[in-house]
Amino acid sequence: MKWAALVRRRPAPRWTARLSLAAGTAAAVVLLLFAGLQSVLLVGVGLAGLVIAAAGVWWALARTGPARALAVVLALGSPVAVVVLYAVSGLLWVALVSLALWVLAVLSGRTALAADRGPTGVRERAVASPRRPFLIMNPRSGGGKVGSFHLEEKAKDLGAQVVVLDPAHHQDVAALARQAADEGADLLGVAGGDGTQALVAGVAVERGLPFMVISAGTRNHFALDLGLDREDPSLCLNALTDGVELRIDLGYVGDRVFVNNASFGAYATVVQSPAYREDKARTALQLLPDLLTRHSGPRLTVHAQTADGEAVIEAPQAVLVSNNPYRTDDPAGLGRRERLDSGVLGVLGVKVDNAAQAAGMLRGRRSPGLVSLTAQDVVVAADAPSVPVGVDGEALVLRTPVHCRIEPRALRVRVPRHRPGVPPGRPAMNWRQVGRLARTMGRTAAGRRPH
Repeated sequence: MKWAALVRRRPAPRWTARLSLAAGTAAAVVLLLFAGLQSVLLVGVGLAGLVIAAAGVWWALARTGPARALAVVLALGSPVAVVVLYAVSGLLWVALVSLALWVLAVLSGRTALAADRGPTGVRERAVASPRRPFLIMNPRSGGGKVGSFHLEEKAKDLGAQVVVLDPAHHQDVAALARQAADEGADLLGVAGGDGTQALVAGVAVERGLPFMVISAGTRNHFALDLGLDREDPSLCLNALTDGVELRIDLGYVGDRVFVNNASFGAYATVVQSPAYREDKARTALQLLPDLLTRHSGPRLTVHAQTADGEAVIEAPQAVLVSNNPYRTDDPAGLGRRERLDSGVLGVLGVKVDNAAQAAGMLRGRRSPGLVSLTAQDVVVAADAPSVPVGVDGEALVLRTPVHCRIEPRALRVRVPRHRPGVPPGRPAMNWRQVGRLARTMGRTAAGRRPH
């Protein structure tokens, strides 16, 4: 029966791969048939527009005053100029049709590769419901989701002990969690932002208790990667009565736990500014020029212990160390993490010194200005005794060198049995693999998977 089901499922990625090849061929045919030799110029002008726009964005971030204004005009005007040029030459429709076909080819190719890769995700196991769950709720988090979704009342109806934080007074959430554990709590949970989630998750690991996430924060990145419902946080409470358990990794920066990431360099420095919370965009635009041109901020050096030995990143402007690597199926590569139990840290280092290197960032993770790797341990050194660090969105200052590590499968997380889940990521486009997948008719019938 399993073999028969496999045979029934296999045609989908095969035919999607064939659609990708057909659309890619059609994109080239449209260019050559209707634009002829001008097709080369058509592609060149489009690429030049992208490069100029990327350079304009860099100058806009790294300059101030009139130079910034001119850079903004350049970044916005170059794509418009390309479209106008296509229209004047009568080739705009050719460019649009060819571009649409090319996008279809890439999307369908990546979809086929993802379907062929098979299921991914953290393995779950059935568990008994907790008897004495303890939940901490931040009423200000997420614009007041605790109150608007009646989380306190619903949790108490399910038998949970709930502590709602007092916005007028600072409370040590880790101390509250430890006290609850001492008094017999058999589950710790948080309805709040990722920074609060991380602090209580560390106590859960320390006391050997399961942890529960309620997606009542603003962005809920951790909940996103756990596959929880971010639209209605009250649905997360179903984990108390019909839950399963996941074993996931936990990151540490020094002695501080992080569930998502720790950032160093430009971003970490910007969030330290007292004005950042009041006006994020204005504060970033004021501070970034000096940070990007290295006129201010410490000079960083990253030492990462990878499976192939030590990798060194010299003088990056920004570094992101994540609890498991972020996947690469979005432009920035920072949308979701494919897994939370791979046992390795993700490391992204950005080093851009001029407009040409900024334009090279269009190549994504193949850009020479972007270093992407995985590591078991990461040490961030600097030419200063301490550096600003953003830990799950919280601004800290830590003494150098800063040591980041990962504890594999350290955290037991309770999640609802029925939840949205994490959609599978799509791997980077690989035309050779798509071609092999498109030719798998005979291999599928014989029960063999393509390599």
